[in-house]
Amino acid sequence: MKITVIGAGNVGASVAQRLADKELANEVVLVDIVEGLPQGKGLDMYESGPVELSDSRIIGTNGYEETAGSDIIVITAGLARKPGMTREQLQETNAGIVKSVTQGVAPKSPNAFLIVVSNPLDVMTYVAMKVSGFDRHRVMGMAGILDTARYRTFISMELGVSVEDIQALVLGGHGDSMVPLVRYTTIAGVPIASFLDQAAIDRLVKRTRDGGIEIVNFLKTGSAYYAPSAAAVQMVEAIVKDKKRILPCAVYLQGEFGIKDTVVGVPIKLGKKGVEKIVEVPLTEDEKAALMKSANEVKANIGKLSL
Repeated sequence: MKITVIGAGNVGASVAQRLADKELANEVVLVDIVEGLPQGKGLDMYESGPVELSDSRIIGTNGYEETAGSDIIVITAGLARKPGMTREQLQETNAGIVKSVTQGVAPKSPNAFLIVVSNPLDVMTYVAMKVSGFDRHRVMGMAGILDTARYRTFISMELGVSVEDIQALVLGGHGDSMVPLVRYTTIAGVPIASFLDQAAIDRLVKRTRDGGIEIVNFLKTGSAYYAPSAAAVQMVEAIVKDKKRILPCAVYLQGEFGIKDTVVGVPIKLGKKGVEKIVEVPLTEDEKAALMKSANEVKANIGKLSL
């Protein structure tokens, strides 16, 4: 298994390190335009192998030749958010970066799966799919797993229970309009409403929607990378090990949930064939309306692209 990570910043480097630690690939290729950065970080990670008991080889490079024949490509390249900046404000610059990256890497690995982490994530996933020409089952965005992880974390913090016992789904675009499905949120199979009143649930939902900017405001000069990298690697692991995980990921919809011609987060079955199934969980009218609103926001932003 050969996996390429595009972007050797905080997210990309964290992804590469987690991939190597878990030995999910024989070879991890870390790519960045900054001379020496991927080479230095890659060698540093490689040297952790004897400690972590991992034989994954890590190669740092400034070009795309070394990526040829990759099975999975994780795209993290792009500018990070700054305080006061929305994901949508990143769109124009990062669309150009993701387009260039995809043009460089996709022809050299025509059978690869693309996992997109760059923001605004749903739009960047659309860019990668259109520019690569890959079928929709091979191109997916990470965000739903991250948003769900944040939601589960906040519930755990509120109740003092293990995150392992919290099951949840967050659908929709990776932004203010994301849709945490409270009705499907359970703790050891028991609905969350048995533990928290509506005011507390609403507060946790809002914190989930603001989860990214909360970290940006703390860091001042960067954005989250530990949780995003963990979420991306969970997707890689599901493909590599053919785990058939049911995970919320950003994918191109062609009528599912009544949504067409846009990318939005929905539950999928993820295995060795990529997106093996889009799982259309039953939604109430209010949930459908919220998901449609989120999808329409993404679609409006896609309409601003010039590819």
